[in-house]
Amino acid sequence: MSISLQKGQRIDLTKGNAGLSKLMVGLGWDPVQVKKSGLFGLGGGAPNIDCDASVLMLENDRFTENKNLIYFGKLKSNCGSVKHTGDNLTGDGDGDDEQILVDLQKVPSHINKLVFVVNIYDCKKRNQDFGMIENAFIRVVNMSNKQELIKFNLSEDYSGKTSLIVAEIYRHGEEWKFAAVGTGTNDGKVGDLVQRFA
Repeated sequence: MSISLQKGQRIDLTKGNAGLSKLMVGLGWDPVQVKKSGLFGLGGGAPNIDCDASVLMLENDRFTENKNLIYFGKLKSNCGSVKHTGDNLTGDGDGDDEQILVDLQKVPSHINKLVFVVNIYDCKKRNQDFGMIENAFIRVVNMSNKQELIKFNLSEDYSGKTSLIVAEIYRHGEEWKFAAVGTGTNDGKVGDLVQRFA
């Protein structure tokens, strides 16, 4: 049974889930519906909002090497433990918009935390922010049986925010935990988010 988390909550992932290793982390969002303008409502609306999900692999809670950023420009970690399945440019459709596959057993021992972030591509030029997004969520699925373990709905008003630090999967002793973060920032691109952890 899936557990629904609130912002700030933490939960055990592997404790009590013996053998859990392969996860699918799905991130989803919907563009806020805007009324069309112009003749018969055919006017050109704003461009699609292109949200990009990325993973920062941290060493002692710090981002130490560029190779530890998994995003649309580098879809797989060198160790093979984190794989991004590809970029969704619009957020249209039901379910996950972007998916990241994680194999906890393959995460190198010096990596203690995986941080999941989402930013809006070209947000400054397009004048877009997360106030234009609704129904954002992150969920964790056990790939061995396709069971959803955790879901965190980002229900806060993120108007004016251009990036989100969504969640963390981190080591706790020999186990792994999940933290629902849900912090909005004004970072313009993923490189700016990385600097927060440098």
